[in-house]
Formats: sequence, C-alpha cells, structure tokens
Amino acid sequence: MKRFKIQIAATLTASMMLFATSCDDFLDVPAVGQLSEAQLTTQAGLDAALIAAYSQVNGRAQRMASPSNWVWGSIRGGDANKGTDPGDFATINPIQRFEANSTIDVIEENWNGNFEGVARANNVLRLLDKKGPDVSDAVALGIEAQARFLKAHYYFQLYRNFNKVPILDKDVDYGTEAFATITNDQEMLPYIEAEFRFAAANLPNTQPQVGRVNSWAAKAYLGKVLLYAKKYAEAKQVFDDVIANGRTSNNLQYGLVPYYDDMFRGANDNHQESIWAYQSAAGTGSVNNANPEFDLNFPYNGGPAGCCGFFQPSFTFVNSFRTNAQGLPLLDGSYNQVANRVANDQGIPADAAFTPDAGNLDPRLDHTVGRRGIPYLDHGNHPGAAWIRNQPNGGPYAPKKYVWSLAERDGGFLDNSSWTPGYTGINFMIIRFADVLLMAAEAEVELGNLEAARTLVNRVRTRAKNSALLRANGTPAANYVVDTYNTAWTDANVARDAVRFERKLELGMEGHRFYDLVRWGTVKAELDFYFALDGSILQAALGGGASFTPNKDEFLPLPQNQIDLMGGRLIQNPGF
Repeated sequence: MKRFKIQIAATLTASMMLFATSCDDFLDVPAVGQLSEAQLTTQAGLDAALIAAYSQVNGRAQRMASPSNWVWGSIRGGDANKGTDPGDFATINPIQRFEANSTIDVIEENWNGNFEGVARANNVLRLLDKKGPDVSDAVALGIEAQARFLKAHYYFQLYRNFNKVPILDKDVDYGTEAFATITNDQEMLPYIEAEFRFAAANLPNTQPQVGRVNSWAAKAYLGKVLLYAKKYAEAKQVFDDVIANGRTSNNLQYGLVPYYDDMFRGANDNHQESIWAYQSAAGTGSVNNANPEFDLNFPYNGGPAGCCGFFQPSFTFVNSFRTNAQGLPLLDGSYNQVANRVANDQGIPADAAFTPDAGNLDPRLDHTVGRRGIPYLDHGNHPGAAWIRNQPNGGPYAPKKYVWSLAERDGGFLDNSSWTPGYTGINFMIIRFADVLLMAAEAEVELGNLEAARTLVNRVRTRAKNSALLRANGTPAANYVVDTYNTAWTDANVARDAVRFERKLELGMEGHRFYDLVRWGTVKAELDFYFALDGSILQAALGGGASFTPNKDEFLPLPQNQIDLMGGRLIQNPGF
C-alpha cells in the first residue's frame, strides 16, 4: 500500500463519539452513526481512533495548525512576505509585522488545531486502557507508541509557538476535578523529550503502511528536541545513529534524493529523504485529506491554482542565494548590498522590461522561488506580475516548493472538489534527511568537531551541485555556481555561520527559519537586517515601524479566549 490513507468520516465517528453502556441501560438505543466503547476498544476500533490522531497532523479545516508553518516559521522568519493588501486575510499582516495580539483568529486556530491533535491522541490512550481481548500486548504497545509520538509532535508545535501550554494527561478531561486545576506552568521540552524517547524505544523499524511513524522517525524527532534543549552531546549520539542506520517506514535507507526538486513531486512521495511526512491524498471526497492550508499561498491569478498569493519569497531571502567565485554563500551579509542583489527584483514596475540576473547563484534558488523569465516547473517561464497579486506589497517572486506541476495535474494529484485546485495529493515532509544532516552538523560545531560538521554540510551542498535547473534546450536557466566547502574549518564562529546559513538555503520556505533564529538567539539581528531591505521596498506591508521586540516576540500570545475559558488560570506570555 503506497500511502497511509485517511478515511475521515468513519474515523471521526469512531474516535470522537464515545457511547458508554451498562447492564442497567439496555433500553437505551445508541444514536445512528455512533459506536459503542466496546467497538472502539477492539483492534479495528483502536486503529480507527489512531488514524483520527494521524489525520489531524495537517490541521484539517484549521489550516494554521499545519506543520508546514508557512506563516509561523517562514513569514515570521523573513523567508517570505504575506504580500497582499491589508484587507485580504488581514490577520496575517500584524503577525508579519510583529504586532500580534491575543484576539487574532489565526493564532487561536493554531492553538485549537494542535490541541485537537492532543485530544485525539489522548483518546487513543484512554481506549487502550480498556482494550478488548483481540488486542495483544504487542499490538497495544505499538498503538501506544504511535499515539505518544503524535502527542509529542502536537506539543512540540505548541511549544515553539506559545512556549508553556497546559500538558494534559490522557485521563484529564473537561468537567473533571483535575481539569479545574490545569495551568501552564510546566517546562515543555522535558515532557516532549520523554514521549519521543518512549516512541523511539517501542516503535518498529518499519511499518506495513508508510505513513505510520517508525522508530527512526521518533529518533530523528528526538534529536531535534534535544537540539532545542541544547543537549548537544545527546543530540549528536542520536543523529549519528539515524544518519548511519536510519530507514524509512517502507524500509528505504535514509539518503538524499539525487535531484533537489524531485523530493517535492508527488510521484516520488515517501522517498529515501522523507523521514516523516503527512500523507496527502486527492479525490477522496474531502480536501482536508489533501493539503488544506496551501490554498492560500500558491501563485495568484493565471498561475497554478489561481490563488492566493499570500506567500511571496522576500528580497532578502532571494538575495541569500548569491554565491562568490568559489560557489560559496556570502556569509558576511553582503548579499543585500546593491551590487550583489538579484537583479530582477528591486521595485521593478509590473509592466517593465528587465534584464535577467547574470551573477553567480545557488541553483536551489530556482527550485524554491518562482522568478520572472525562469522556467516554473513545467508551466513555462514565470511571467512576472501576471502571477503576482500585488507587487508593490509583496514583491515579484512566487513560491515553488510543493506547487503542483502540469504532470501532477494530469496524474491525478489535484483535488478539484472545492473552489480551487490548490489542494493537492503531494505529501508534506515534516522532517527530511537533509534537515537531520544539518542539525547533526550544528551539534558537531557546538561540540567543537568542526571538520565533522563540514563533512555533513558538504553532503547537502554536493546535492545542490547536481540540481541546476535547465531550460528546454538543455542550457542552465541562470548562472549557477555552487560548490562544497573545500578548506578546513578551524574557526567555530565561521563554521557556525556556515551551518546556519545552509539551513536557510536548503530548507527555505519550509517553515523552519523563525524557529531556528529564536533558538540560536539571533532573531532580532536577522529580522532587523530583513526589515531594513524588505521594509524599504514594501512600504505598505513592512514599512512604518515593523520590528521585532526581544523577550516578547519569540512567542505568540496565548489566545485570550482560551485564557477566559480556563477561568484565567493560564499565564499569558510576557508583553501581551
């Protein structure tokens, strides 16, 4: 079975509508469509409840809870601009400008969507306590390990956005005495680490369905949590094991997909680089089984999907792909100097001619960003302003990763059951192997193993050398000059800068950037640098005071509605 498909209607009924019976209520007839607890505690019932916990990973109707984190990680991190008039989906605008408040709807949507995932995982764990006679201990342990992995994932998402949130035990439910004492005064990372350790120790190495998590996915996620906790030696140990021995749930040795763009194509889903992805499917009868959040951020108007242009790569991000004569990035920040900026960007009128950039570029730029005059997948050359919603507010660039190609449209990867074909059956990778290599390199730098870090970074850059985008006639689409680091790293600061910049290039537009900047403690400096250029060009969107406030904007405000619902017991984040 190629994918772990999500059967939503049956799953939601099975997992969310519990019906208790006893010997005294034999005259009570369950409502049509509800299942009894006895049915849910069979192996089939438990599996249905578990699938419901998996199904929430993409956020479903709560698109802002998706782990793509295109607003929370990429727009807040300066990879992209919201790029539209303030009146269009206006609640993203103050988030980009770091003017958020506790009543913004999309912030509460992120909270609700991830806590829905926690609730579904807890539902599985409660049902396991009453497992039926057909459920062996081994099967129960496998289900428990998957549920605890998912619960840890949802809490990690909440931790990165809100810091401390209520940690809900499986037996704590609304209306109970225990729930009345719940607050958010616990440190999150120790709890999350423990859950991933349990999952890593008790999940199998492979799974009968590739969308189910395995022990290697749990170890990779554990390593990431350890890195956030600055436990570098422990993280290195985990990453070393994952890199040397890890395998996908469908038993492929972890490795880099040879050609960069191929990892984002639907036909290659569940490849050797995909450590954990949410499994998307088109044509199931619900767009929530596809990519329910991506309807907002594809190229606008005549471009693929025709909507909505809310995710436009920033000038600073695009300029970051400039390379020097040796094919290395400009780590000193000089890429934003006038002489180094990518030439077809700065405020060019929508109908003006332009001269294509002739400078040295890392080819990953044109696999990540749609640029005027450069082939856009198999849709022909990007036409510029015709695919841009509002160029003065968002700039001239378009997103490219996870956008569907014509081949995918014709191959059944589009869900056309809604108002836009922006929903696709292309999986979204939450953790991929290049991410692990670069996290391992980061740990090596912090432990003083600079040459080990260089080797890991060069594995990623070697793939970049093999991924130059070609035009139809076989010529490179731009002047691609990229190479590995061929001089020994002897300065920890230089090595640290190189590893961090590689994450920006390799993982750009994938929702990582803001979280990386926060954990490195560089967020204020990097965002000031971004605002200096992008704010000077995109006056309506970023000008006039957009700025990051330390010790406040590292986290979002807890939704005021949730504080009220909890009787004021939740402690609001500082500054809100």
